[in-house]
Amino acid sequence: MNNNKADFTKLYKEFYAPKATPAILEVPRMQFIMVEGHGNPNDTDGEYAHAVELLYALSYTIKMNCLDYSESGISEYTVLPLEGLWWLEDDKDMDFYSQKDRYCWISMIRQPDFVTMEHFEKAKQLLAKKKPHIDCSKAKLEAYTEGICVQCMHLGPYDDEPATIDKMEAYLEENHRENAIGTLSVEGTLRRHHEIYLSDPRKSKPENRKTILRHPIHK
Repeated sequence: MNNNKADFTKLYKEFYAPKATPAILEVPRMQFIMVEGHGNPNDTDGEYAHAVELLYALSYTIKMNCLDYSESGISEYTVLPLEGLWWLEDDKDMDFYSQKDRYCWISMIRQPDFVTMEHFEKAKQLLAKKKPHIDCSKAKLEAYTEGICVQCMHLGPYDDEPATIDKMEAYLEENHRENAIGTLSVEGTLRRHHEIYLSDPRKSKPENRKTILRHPIHK
């Protein structure tokens, strides 16, 4: 019996275990289940809360019910952390942290490369039967190539992120690099402010949270 459980956050530490000082890296093509929406992520019954529920439900359905592990070399894997791309309705508006009702976002969870569109569609069908209150139509499985980025571990509350972002911008200036938020990825989608949530906000105190902040930069 194969008891080889894969934890991709440990296998790919460069993407999931940065230091609390900025660094530049290249992020290759990855595939995600994505749900796009609008509004304040703190609304307990809001659009964001429903998106997160959908993402986790599909990710665990794929892991538990849709895969044949016999040829993968592993017995199972740890579902990867929740991530999010964030912007405001007006792209020119930089007052990001005081108007959360105007947030636009893509909430997403990375899927292993061996997950196919067939697995994804099967998961949607199973979930629709098991939890009919969840609207699976809002989810999509898509590739995203982020390219050259600067990233840094943010420790503490989400509302304190501007201080970490300032460190990232200062680092770029020192290294003669430029932020590329709003430019196109190779898939033709806009590159955005990116957050990866290593701490579950439902279980962790704000001061103990670990969040990776990542910004695309020009080559």
